[in-house]
Amino acid sequence: MGKKKRKVNTCIGTFSQAKGGYGFVICDDDGDDIFIKEKDTAGAMHGDIVEAAISDAKSGKKREGVIVHIVEHKTVQVVGTVERGKNFAFVIPDNSRIGKDIFIPKGKLGDAKHGQKVVVSIIDYGGKGKKSPEGEVIDILGYPDEKGVDILSIAKSFGIPEAFPYEVIKESRTIPKTIEDEDISDRTDLRDIVTITIDGEDAKDLDDAVSLSYENGVYTLGVHIADVSHYVTEGSLLNEEAVNRGTSVYLIDRVVPMLPKRLSNGICSLNESVDRCALSCIMKLDDDGHVIDHKIVESVINVNHRMTYTSVNKIVSEIKDEKERRKYADIVPMLEMMRGLAEKRMHIRAANGAIDFDFPESKIILDKKGKPIAVKPYDRNIATRMIEEFMLVTNETIAEDYFWQEIPFVYRTHEAPDSEKIRELSVFISNFGFKVKALSGDIHPKEIQKLLSVIKGEASEDLISRLTLRSMKRAEYTVTADGHFGLASRYYCHFTSPIRRYPDLIIHRIIKENLHGKMNQERIEHYNEILPEIASMSSKLERRAEEAEREVHKLKKAEYMLDHLGESYTGVISGVTSWGIYVVLDNTIEGMIRLEEMIDDDYTYDEGRYLVRGHYSGKEYALGERVDIIVLRASLETKTIDFMLDYDKMREE
Repeated sequence: MGKKKRKVNTCIGTFSQAKGGYGFVICDDDGDDIFIKEKDTAGAMHGDIVEAAISDAKSGKKREGVIVHIVEHKTVQVVGTVERGKNFAFVIPDNSRIGKDIFIPKGKLGDAKHGQKVVVSIIDYGGKGKKSPEGEVIDILGYPDEKGVDILSIAKSFGIPEAFPYEVIKESRTIPKTIEDEDISDRTDLRDIVTITIDGEDAKDLDDAVSLSYENGVYTLGVHIADVSHYVTEGSLLNEEAVNRGTSVYLIDRVVPMLPKRLSNGICSLNESVDRCALSCIMKLDDDGHVIDHKIVESVINVNHRMTYTSVNKIVSEIKDEKERRKYADIVPMLEMMRGLAEKRMHIRAANGAIDFDFPESKIILDKKGKPIAVKPYDRNIATRMIEEFMLVTNETIAEDYFWQEIPFVYRTHEAPDSEKIRELSVFISNFGFKVKALSGDIHPKEIQKLLSVIKGEASEDLISRLTLRSMKRAEYTVTADGHFGLASRYYCHFTSPIRRYPDLIIHRIIKENLHGKMNQERIEHYNEILPEIASMSSKLERRAEEAEREVHKLKKAEYMLDHLGESYTGVISGVTSWGIYVVLDNTIEGMIRLEEMIDDDYTYDEGRYLVRGHYSGKEYALGERVDIIVLRASLETKTIDFMLDYDKMREE
């Protein structure tokens, strides 16, 4: 629908619908929320761009409004379950925020059966005077209990594409499976340099390799990145598809790649013992680990060893696994040197004020039928940190280089926290005897780092760490070098993963044009025109991928806990609300204890102190406190887990 003329007392914004049918319009102008009653939604669906007429807010009350016009419907497809009657059918949306079932007219159901998961294309949004939107089944995913259908349903609900279009696959098949002489004739030959990749056991898209030597007090660190732009060229169908996907999406049992497997797992992947085209950043670092010089070259490499984090950790950590060290005897000295350099880089970043919250990520293991059999924290060992440090220094070096060349570029930006959020954090932590310095509302990352260091080992550590993390903004892609607050880095970009992130790919293209002297005024104007949209779109697609990955994790954690109902665990209170307290277990699974089910007292929420308090006993449960719980229930439909306090265990203590 076209835009309507704005009224004085209206706002244009995004409609966020709640499960109860009511919702909020987040206004584009000021980011403020306008409360919309269910009867005043005018048939708008979650995510729609709408115009809302705003009522005068009463003192202390939230602004309310009425949706008067739907500017643009954003939901064009819905994933749900078929409920089939004799002469009609409905699809019940998986997304509970879509408050209406989708009516499927006769002849629009296809071969879909009752109880199957399907994808529906909306053909009529209904609106005022109509009870339900209408749709047409365009894809049948299968029955919910069939292997992989649950994860596929989530991917489809976020609009994440599964298969590549035929034309894209056809174009990918024109790319050779092996390097040809013409590919490497003008490249710097680095095949004689000992080079390794270090990745997870299951990784197949290997886009970074490293090499390291030391002579006369100077390290030579080579970070060699797959030259994807050599194959994915501007104007190609592969490039267009990569732009629209933005990133690879990792959904536990599958990867939805940004590029077809012929590229991502084949010619672009830096596989062992084969020649590969790369874009190499070769850095000179002094004995303390500071970068003193660098060059970027188009190269050809041949990886000597495809290493895993587990294997490298056995070699360089305190484990010192002799069997592993004998197996890779030729590179043990280099690996130990890499650990030493990485630790120097960690020290430099810490001195600059880089923030490391180090909350554990989840590793979910599925059996052959797709059923979760284990959930545990992802092991972040010295091997993973080595690669992290080498990628970080490369990204910083590249970003600073191109900033000073004043060439159009895509940067990775992490803004400083809002002054109001820091003020609130400062007031709260003062209750625990801690403080952060903020001049005129501005804060340096060193202050956050210092706070996290001071609270280390304190009872309030988890509480304050979580609140500090919540005060941070999210990182995004921009065309201006606005710095990365969390990394305490003035210049930062994403250069090291072009197989799975489009911003890295476009950066490679820019660098190569510049290396070949082709970055003339026409190309500069071209990039100035296209990069803002690419940066914005990449940020949105990254958020989409993160949300889908989070939903899949929630689903599989709920499924895992269905087999552990009634069992006892210990966890940390990770959130406190007026309706309950959230607890995250040591295995990273989070669930909620509802206040109404805390039977030992009548509990109320103290918003200012992030706790709930018993009316009669005065007992308090605060953010960051450890508690014993029993798994009460789990739901695959809502992807939620409910706990109850383990009163027996608490009495024993």
